[in-house]
Amino acid sequence: MMIAVGGAVGSVLRYIISKWLNEQGPGDFPWGTFVVNVVGCLIIGLVYAIEEKTGGMEPQLKLFLTVGLCGGFTTFSTFCNESFLLLRHDQLFLAALYAAASLFAGILAVYIGMRLAG
Repeated sequence: MMIAVGGAVGSVLRYIISKWLNEQGPGDFPWGTFVVNVVGCLIIGLVYAIEEKTGGMEPQLKLFLTVGLCGGFTTFSTFCNESFLLLRHDQLFLAALYAAASLFAGILAVYIGMRLAG
């Protein structure tokens, strides 16, 4: 149940944040998905580091936050589809930039989340 609730919350937040950022962002770059994926990576990094450091996180809370919330919030399948669409529209540079920046920023955000947690 916790995973389902977390997934629902994450999905709704993803939709709202992505829609708003895509409307505000310049050009064809998919800002909404990019930001949501980086923030999701930051959150999952924080959760895992806090749980590792304290060892006391309830299993249901960890499932809610990681599998549920982050799983519903992050959008790797959407990322792949948007990358494909950029390629399909002959926007090779934007597709490469989007893929590379998403990967780099996501890994960096996980690291920062772990460092912030202590």
